[in-house]
Amino acid sequence: MKTIVLTGMSGSGKSTVGKFLAEKRKLKFIDIDEQIVLNENKSINEIFSENGENFFRALEVQTIKNVFEPENLVISLGGGAFENDRTRNFLLNNSTVIYLQTSPETIFNRLKNSTDRPLLNNNMNLSAIKKLLDLRKKNYELAHFTVITDNKNINDLAGEILKCANLK
Repeated sequence: MKTIVLTGMSGSGKSTVGKFLAEKRKLKFIDIDEQIVLNENKSINEIFSENGENFFRALEVQTIKNVFEPENLVISLGGGAFENDRTRNFLLNNSTVIYLQTSPETIFNRLKNSTDRPLLNNNMNLSAIKKLLDLRKKNYELAHFTVITDNKNINDLAGEILKCANLK
């Protein structure tokens, strides 16, 4: 099976659904944010505060290149990873990319108590989430498929993702 890449906003369920899907299909799972934390031995918040967003984004690009395999892998991207043109084009050309579309209200409800989202930490509110989503939506919508996550259980989401992956 061609590698499946999950993109979407923080709180859309990429990591949770990705892990579940990989376990269900006995595929390897890689969460890019988790991989960066392991590689750098620092939290994402620490990386952002010590080195800035541009440094983090460069780590993100390099990590994706380093872990990518063309088959039998599920990758969960960080919320902003699909903003990079080269990364986006590489993934679109070499994997099945699925946008997990989630409403701002659902994202807010999932993240409202989170302190590890550097772009929202000091501004965790519905308006900030909508603004960030509006900025990223045009790129998210370039994915091969869109799966709406609101009000669906993990098993149904995994089934929809697999159906999309088998169509590509």
